[in-house]
This record gives sequence, C-alpha cells and structure tokens, in this order.
Amino acid sequence: MPMCWKLRWLVWAVTGKDIHYHADNDFLLAGICSEGQQRILYAWARNAPNLSLPEGVAFEISGNTGISSLVLQLHFGDPHHMPTNWNLANGQIGLTLEVTRQKHEKLAGVYVLGTGGSIKPNSTTFLETACVIEEHKTIYPFAFRTHSHSLGKVISGYRVRVNEPGNCKWSLIGKKNPQLPQMFYPVEQSVPVKNGDILAARCTMESDRDITYIGSTRNDEMCNFYIMYYVTDGKILEENVCFSGWPYENYWKNASPSLNNIPKDASLL
Repeated sequence: MPMCWKLRWLVWAVTGKDIHYHADNDFLLAGICSEGQQRILYAWARNAPNLSLPEGVAFEISGNTGISSLVLQLHFGDPHHMPTNWNLANGQIGLTLEVTRQKHEKLAGVYVLGTGGSIKPNSTTFLETACVIEEHKTIYPFAFRTHSHSLGKVISGYRVRVNEPGNCKWSLIGKKNPQLPQMFYPVEQSVPVKNGDILAARCTMESDRDITYIGSTRNDEMCNFYIMYYVTDGKILEENVCFSGWPYENYWKNASPSLNNIPKDASLL
C-alpha cells in the first residue's frame, strides 16, 4: 500500500444495525455504530507489511455472529498528508480481505489492552494495565501489535499466573518499539491463556516536552497492546478490551492485590 507512514488503518466489526455519522465544523466524526457492539479485527500503521493468518485460522463474520458490518477507519497523523482526491478504483485507498464460506476450526479474535493517564514532563513514565480473564475458555495468542504516538519507546505484554502463595509468574507474549512498523508480529512464545490468568501490558514513555495526556489526537499519546488469538471451541472472548488500572502510572505495583516479580527487562529491548 503506497501510503504515508503516518497513516493508521483500523477495521471494526460492528454488531449494531446502523452505522452513525455526523458532521461538525466540517469534520466527519464517527461513532462506529448507533447501537450494538464493536470490536477491532485488524490494525496497521507505519508502512507495515501485510498480515497473513496461520493455517486454519480465520475471523468469523456475518451469519450467526451478529456482525452485520465492517468499518474501515483511516487515521492521519498530519492532515496535510490526506489525499485531496480519493481514488478507490485503482487501489489508492483500501484494504483487501480474503473471504471464504469454508468453516475454520480455529476462530480468531483481538484483545486490546490500553491505558488512560498522562506522561510527566521531561521524564520517563510507565503506563500499565492488567485484567483477569474471567471467562471459562482458553485462548491461544499467535500475534501481537504495539501502538503509541511519538513518545512510546517500548511496549510489552505478558500473561501472568499467580500461585497459591501469591507469587506471580510472568510469560512474555511480545515486546516491541512502537516507532517501528506497527504490524501484528508473531508472539515470542506459545502462551495459552485460561480462566484466572492475568493479561498485563506496560508502555514505557519518554518525554522531552510538557505534560502529555492519553487521547485521540496527534498531540496526545496512546498506549495500546493488541493480542491476536484463536480459540478451538467455536466462540471468541466476549470481553475484548482491558483498560483497568487507574491511576495507570506504575499500576502493577499499586494494584490491589499488587503484581510481584515484575520482569526487570519489561522496558528493555
């Protein structure tokens, strides 16, 4: 895709009946759907390569899934890079998906860990989040993606298991510099996640400016760790986001109960 590296793509699956848009001050604002739920299927940025799913793995849409629409969003880091004339016919703007009616044994889903909060001026800040998997199923992560704006240096994601005495065992799912092409990279190791496990993510932010808040504009920051996974029981997770952790700075230590045995290299590549 011959696009500017500041372009970011997101594909949403929408279960609502209506997709709702409204204009305000000449800008088009989108609340993905007026009712129902939405979940991210795919995200891409910084001239990353294409995504190929593992053999036998597929996202399920339509039919009995409740997903009635797919929505493609394009986020530009600089509005001056937006094309003045959109040309869908020659592939200038678009995303190609491979679709089949064949049933797949492994159904794919995406789980997103993210934070709110802020980055302190002229310092290093650790923004962290963690959530317990409460559904009675096992997911198998096979790819991960990191996302921040300009201040992110390292984003890491883990599965955490807590034994009877309360000691945490951390298994790395993935770790990456978010300034690199933002694609779904293969996981570092095979780490099945089951009921009672904790998924945790940290964004290491380094600032050389005034305080910066988490937000949606290019002047804000973002802290996201995406996990692409598959299941073998025919149903993906109902809960697909984790934004637990206020205040997000150093949340792992301050959570109740706190997470211990935190990897010393969580912010190192």
